[in-house]
Amino acid sequence: MLAAGETPEFLGPIVALLVSAGLIGALFVRIKVVPIVGFLLAGVLLGPHQLGLIADEEAVHSAADIGVMLLLFTIGAEFSVERLSRIKRFVLGGGTVQVVLTTAVVTGLFALLGQDWRVGVFTGFLIALSSTAIVLKVIAAKGATQQPIGQAAVGTLIFQDLAIIVMVLLIPVLGGESDGGALGIARALGTAALVLTAVLVVARKVMPPLLERVARLCSPEVFLLTIVAIALGVAYVTSLAGISEALGAFLAGMVLSESRHSAHALSEIMPLQMIFSAVFFVSIGMLLDVGALAELWWMVLIAAAAVVVIKVATAYTAVAVLRVGAPTAMGAAFLLAQIGEFSFVLQQVGSDYGLTPAGLGAEGDQLLVAVTVLLMAATPALGALGGTLARRLPERAAPAPADGDGSEPSGDTRDRVLLSGWGPVSKNLGHYLKVNDVPVTVTTLSPDLAAEAEAFGHTVVRGEAIKAGVLHEIDMERVKLIVIAENSAEEATHVAHVLHGVAPGVPIVVRPTDAPDVAGLYEARVERVVDTHRAVTEPLGRTVLDLLKIDHVDMGRPNPTAVDLFRPDPDTACAHAETIQPVLPKSAGCTECLRQGRRDWIHLRLCTSCGFVGCCDDSPGRHAGLHADRFAHPIVRSVEPGETWAWCYLDSAMLDSADTPAEHP
Repeated sequence: MLAAGETPEFLGPIVALLVSAGLIGALFVRIKVVPIVGFLLAGVLLGPHQLGLIADEEAVHSAADIGVMLLLFTIGAEFSVERLSRIKRFVLGGGTVQVVLTTAVVTGLFALLGQDWRVGVFTGFLIALSSTAIVLKVIAAKGATQQPIGQAAVGTLIFQDLAIIVMVLLIPVLGGESDGGALGIARALGTAALVLTAVLVVARKVMPPLLERVARLCSPEVFLLTIVAIALGVAYVTSLAGISEALGAFLAGMVLSESRHSAHALSEIMPLQMIFSAVFFVSIGMLLDVGALAELWWMVLIAAAAVVVIKVATAYTAVAVLRVGAPTAMGAAFLLAQIGEFSFVLQQVGSDYGLTPAGLGAEGDQLLVAVTVLLMAATPALGALGGTLARRLPERAAPAPADGDGSEPSGDTRDRVLLSGWGPVSKNLGHYLKVNDVPVTVTTLSPDLAAEAEAFGHTVVRGEAIKAGVLHEIDMERVKLIVIAENSAEEATHVAHVLHGVAPGVPIVVRPTDAPDVAGLYEARVERVVDTHRAVTEPLGRTVLDLLKIDHVDMGRPNPTAVDLFRPDPDTACAHAETIQPVLPKSAGCTECLRQGRRDWIHLRLCTSCGFVGCCDDSPGRHAGLHADRFAHPIVRSVEPGETWAWCYLDSAMLDSADTPAEHP
């Protein structure tokens, strides 16, 4: 414990790290350069070789290791197994050719210079790897993740990360201290394969039900702790088997990607990942000794130029052999023209066996750091250069899409309405918008409510609408209107503030669940506030369609403002009477029949849970019963003139009415 007034020793360095990284990163963003370059520069300035403001380098490097694990975890979560299979030719084909060809070229060059082949292979391993962290950041900033150039680069990077396992196992052989020779390597590779398979199988069995239970608590804090525990736990288990903990975190993320909670998990963990990733890039910059390189600057420039030439040539060849066209190959090649962060892992392993970059000892270590930092910083410029050259190359007609070509399935690309939260008001509004053919995206923390919204045909993103990961998943460019209808006025004001900052041009409509603080809501740049005390959702729906400039489709509804509430006789025995709610009839006829252009119903039934109007079981469509079965809405009432009864499909029971439809509010 610290005495009163005593400042902890670690606080000053941490403040210096965060402040400098934030300021320099902001400066680079202002000049339209990715902030990673600023983080690297901050590390150079704060490191022991310059200002020396950070004395505890070990703590920084430990935090950086966590940053790498969380970064690869989020990458894995965004790269599902299904999506990975669609770019498998880039992973297995392009990645294999790039790594093998780069290592062979470097080994050949060192042989021509009279160096031992082992030094050439080791240096080739170091150069073959590219920076997964920086390339993915650059691709995301350019919005090229789903483009052929981005997919080719990412596929190659994934193979490189997997190849690290083999490289680590081969380093003892290069150092002349292998245990068991080829048999030992084969045994180690087999063990690694078994461990990775076991991790994937167990994680797939355990993670989905665990996340489902945690998500039902609707606690962001508990959910975040669970996600971090999974990421670091799987990384720890794989490290015990001699496999890169970063690769273990990547596998955990890939398993998570198959879960319906992946977007929610990303939204919760992303702020934490960003902080630790920034520390990682600062730690890389701290390794550079600018003073010691004053006399070696010419070697740094020559080595950096050589690395760029070699990597562009080999990466271009690796992608070009897949017949994806010269522009794609050129753009991907320049994105991969740097040395990666995991080369430092190999460098550390190699030092234990007497191997150093280019066989130059300590001087080679500094040369590797300098070239790596320089090319990492130059990656955005190299990517832009590659894009410029790619646009000047003739595009060859692409072959017909095949299995594993990387193409993404097309979805509904129409403009849509975002409903923040799902509850009684949003449910009715969602139905009203669907009748008017307006696509809807719903955000909610509750798995049960998410499943219900999906059952109604809406796009659902699990998580809070104010989280960056959720907003990314939503694709805010297609959102033309935001509705906040399931929050109190205070909560709605906070949500509106955040969403207006993200999408300043998108109108926001709020219907708070309590008495609205109208002045506060309008200060949050809300376009329209709907009075909470109105008993129906139709005015809210009309407000939304008015703002969207869409004509209303009432489908012949005789009284669109009349809310229907069936009141069962108290003596009626039905276990599902509590599902009856005030509902707004969706149409004056069977909703599905009208959609299909039919009017062949015999009798009409009204769902007392959501207001769906369907045809009876004697009608050809039988849409009332089908709707009840699909959405688990058990009770329908007859809307035929003079009939006041309802029917429960689950209990197969008739419910008598306590009053008549004319008495309904």
